[in-house]
Amino acid sequence: MYAVKFSDNMLPILVLLLVFLIPPAISAFDGVRMDLTHIDTGRNITKFELLQRMALRSRARSAMLASKAAGGSTNSISTTDVPVLPNAGEYTIGVSIGTPPQPLLLNLDTGSDLIWTQCQPCLSCINQSFPLYDPSQSATYSPLPCSSKLCQALPLSACHAQCLYLYGYADSSTTVGTLTSEAFTFGSTTKNITVPHLGFGCGFLNQVSFYNEFGIAGFGRGPLSLISQLGAGKFGYCFTSYGNNSKSSTLMLGSAAGLNGNATTVRSTPFVLNPSQPTFYYLSFDGITVGTTRLPIPKSAFALQQNGTGGVIIDSGTSFTQLTTVAYKLVRSAFLSQVKLPVANGTAEGFDLCFSLPSSPSAKVDVPKLIFHFEGRRYGPCRSKLHRSGFYMGYNCCLACSIPSSRKLYNW
Repeated sequence: MYAVKFSDNMLPILVLLLVFLIPPAISAFDGVRMDLTHIDTGRNITKFELLQRMALRSRARSAMLASKAAGGSTNSISTTDVPVLPNAGEYTIGVSIGTPPQPLLLNLDTGSDLIWTQCQPCLSCINQSFPLYDPSQSATYSPLPCSSKLCQALPLSACHAQCLYLYGYADSSTTVGTLTSEAFTFGSTTKNITVPHLGFGCGFLNQVSFYNEFGIAGFGRGPLSLISQLGAGKFGYCFTSYGNNSKSSTLMLGSAAGLNGNATTVRSTPFVLNPSQPTFYYLSFDGITVGTTRLPIPKSAFALQQNGTGGVIIDSGTSFTQLTTVAYKLVRSAFLSQVKLPVANGTAEGFDLCFSLPSSPSAKVDVPKLIFHFEGRRYGPCRSKLHRSGFYMGYNCCLACSIPSSRKLYNW
């Protein structure tokens, strides 16, 4: 299950408690906190451009995950004039692997399981700012045998004296390499933990699109994922408000992700397992309230179907809410009727519904709360203040729900 704790200057903390399918890599994992870096850090872009890119990435990733669930292709995904990567998540983590340690920057992805990075010698690798991981320079590098449980957990593998893998993503990105065992070092400026014998992919043939990361740290529910191998039992992440440069976003593993607070600040709802897509974190979602009006959205709009389609997931790589058409139209209509502002053209911002703000920055604007109802709980991550329900885009305020998708994804 996960729990949500609200804060005035941070987005909610999400703590994920999991049941693992394989024995952990170590007998006991001590908790550790790590800084997260946003994928657009280092780009000389405005807040307007940042939110625009995030909105477009959310739509592209929504289509990618929907295609993955349906077994289709996302070659037709349009990224308009802004370069966005459907498979790219929103945050990266810094780790080191090997003995002596070699630094890496990996994409945190709750929508996949495999941990992998580009390796020397490489037949096809994309450019990266740090040297490629070189297994010949590590005393703890060890290829995994084909009989290993991790090799057998791969969706596609081959045996050639050692375990070879082909791992694909729904946006047609692929990595081919050797499944290996290596020492990983996690931590921050105050504490480091080295974990031996973690299985990861050493990719020597990679057809992917990255910006400033060197691979992916899969945080899904499958046995190959980092969180499953660590046996940490739980993890959490806290994303700071967009544009807040004074505080870092944080990833918490193991005991560092413990829930603190009383019953009024910490609430939880169970995950739902989808046998067709066991990697994803599905939620039992009951409905939406705008202001004081519970919207008449049929439960079928959020239901997980017997064929594995539908449902609601929480995804680290999706910044803005994606809704099915029936749900989105009702949410849009409710905001149109309750927000007493002129409607603005939000196409440039990447949103479907925007409002023109008053010319005076001190003018009071009433914006309804947006409340999500989960199994046995309801959460209102959006406050009544304007910047809590939308985002300033120049002189516009936009509803942070993107164009309807065939799948529902939530990320705060």
